[in-house]
Amino acid sequence: MKVIFLEDVPKVAKAGEIKEVADGYGRNFLIPQKLAMLASSSTISTIEVQYRVKTKEETQLDAEMLELARQLEGKEVILKARAGAKDRLYGSITNTDIASELETSAGLVIDKRKIELGEPIRQLGSYEVAIRLAKDIVPKIKVTVTGEVTEEETKDTKEVKKKAKVTEKETKDTKEAKRKAKVTEKETKDTKEVKKKAKVTEKETKDTKEVKKKAKVTEKETKDTKEAKRKAKVTEKETEGETG
Repeated sequence: MKVIFLEDVPKVAKAGEIKEVADGYGRNFLIPQKLAMLASSSTISTIEVQYRVKTKEETQLDAEMLELARQLEGKEVILKARAGAKDRLYGSITNTDIASELETSAGLVIDKRKIELGEPIRQLGSYEVAIRLAKDIVPKIKVTVTGEVTEEETKDTKEVKKKAKVTEKETKDTKEAKRKAKVTEKETKDTKEVKKKAKVTEKETKDTKEVKKKAKVTEKETKDTKEAKRKAKVTEKETEGETG
């Protein structure tokens, strides 16, 4: 019997081909499985039209897949997850997570079943993942899983920053206090120096007064001496007069 194949049958025929096959093979297998149908003038014409449409659609789809593959190739998808000891995840990253992130971050809608992830990712790190868009169209993307900061860790970080600010303020206050202490110490030294100079000046003033006082006494003594000498001369002269 002559049949027209509706689907590819390995090692037998491709979709759209018309071939003679054994009656039993055709009636018991190909036709019940809808892999082929009896070939007649009307069915051949119909199938040829359908085949041309299907071929055109497949060509267009292949072009779309190639463009999608171009956009996917080498793209990095970053996913965050909570991890514990030795960077082991508390949960896991699946092909569903990857497909969702691709749509969210890149606007690329990918059937999760096309993402060839051997097993869920359970460790932080980077992984190369293949996406089989078609038989011969298999772009590869990079999936990076990073640790997610928990609310508790965020609080701890904020507390550390808060303490750091307090310490910084205390350090500034300490520096300011030391600076003021130095200024005060310098002012104290200057005051002591001024007082010291004042004492020296006061002593010099006292010494000057004492010198002037002594000078006055000496001057008085000098005048008394001159007066005594003058009186002595007068007395001497008077004595000489009496004698003559």
